[in-house]
Formats: sequence, structure tokens, C-alpha cells
Amino acid sequence: MDPLRELGRTLLVVGVLLVLIGTFLYFGGKLPFRLGALPGDIVHRGEHTTFYFPIVTCLVLSLGLSLLFWLFSHFRR
Repeated sequence: MDPLRELGRTLLVVGVLLVLIGTFLYFGGKLPFRLGALPGDIVHRGEHTTFYFPIVTCLVLSLGLSLLFWLFSHFRR
């Protein structure tokens, strides 16, 4: 395939991904769930410290990114 055509295709995919991420971030406050505050995220508040480990958020993001990369590789073939 022509290198310029491949570059154009890659830029289009990256542009669509950026639009989707931007839309998600823009309307993220209106969603019924908030990433970083999902049930199952671990929060321990001490007297002078706070420990926060977003385990469920990490799992959701990992699943979403895995699906996105799988789709990208599937359509690239």
C-alpha cells in the first residue's frame, strides 16, 4: 500500500479516537457513573493521610483499551 495512504488512514483513525475521547470527557459528568469513583475502588481515610486505589476503574479502563486495540488490529488486517 502507498505510504501516504497508510499515513492518511492512521491520522483518520487517531482523529476519530481523539474526538471520541474528547466527547467522553466533555459529557463524562452527565454519565450515571464516574471513573475514579466506581463501587469497588479502595479508599482509606486516616487521620492525616488518604490512600486511594482505583482497582475497578483500572479494570474498566483496561477492558476498554483492550477492546479498542483489538478492534483496531482487527480492521487493520
